Amino acid sequence: MAALFVDTGRLRARLALEAPMDLPDGQGGVTEGWTLLAKLWGRIEPLRSKAGEQAGAATAPITHRVTIRYRDDVRHAMRFVYRDRTLLIRSLRDPDESRRYLVCECEESQS
Repeated sequence: MAALFVDTGRLRARLALEAPMDLPDGQGGVTEGWTLLAKLWGRIEPLRSKAGEQAGAATAPITHRVTIRYRDDVRHAMRFVYRDRTLLIRSLRDPDESRRYLVCECEESQS
């Protein structure tokens, strides 16, 4: 298998990697929240927008490919935050099994 070539100069988007975490709600329960794991450099490539309908409302989820340097702690339920945008990680892969880069398929959160 040929090695994947990534121009590291194109990893110029400053991303915050966040993981879901249960936070105390002050009344003995928990609420869902996010905790910052790392700030890292990556490349964001918009892929597609697919018009649809959910609960009677029109939707158009936007998908992106995010490439980062390899990390073994990234999971599919995490997210990237870039400026005022939130990119939910739907899947990830090491494209050439070299542990140099991760390619994450993400969906931009509409909320």
